[in-house]
Amino acid sequence: MTKEEVAQNYLSFLEKNEVNKVVSLFADDGIVESPLYGTMPASKFYKALAEDTTTSKLKFDGLFSEKDSNRISLLFDFDWELKDGKRVVFKVVDIIVLNSENKIQKLTIIYDTVHSRSAIEELKK
Repeated sequence: MTKEEVAQNYLSFLEKNEVNKVVSLFADDGIVESPLYGTMPASKFYKALAEDTTTSKLKFDGLFSEKDSNRISLLFDFDWELKDGKRVVFKVVDIIVLNSENKIQKLTIIYDTVHSRSAIEELKK
């Protein structure tokens, strides 16, 4: 798979909440850094996200690739409905670092948590 195919598959699997398929894109020791969930192994992160999510809709807004680099970035809108029915919409940047086999070694998620933090805190009560 090319870097671009990894990114496209990632967004498709994420939107469909296909946890096993998302995790299959990661190296065995791949990690996710998230502003809400912290840093954790990919399998643990996507399981936690799935447990909190009813549905999510993603609107792709751009793919940015660095020449001669194993890093790409995705820009997209995330429309997230939580298990309690609350809905939060925000712009996301995912920075993906791939290993030599084009498996995701590290994914850093960047977005403004002003609305999502309070929504997830309410859900966890």
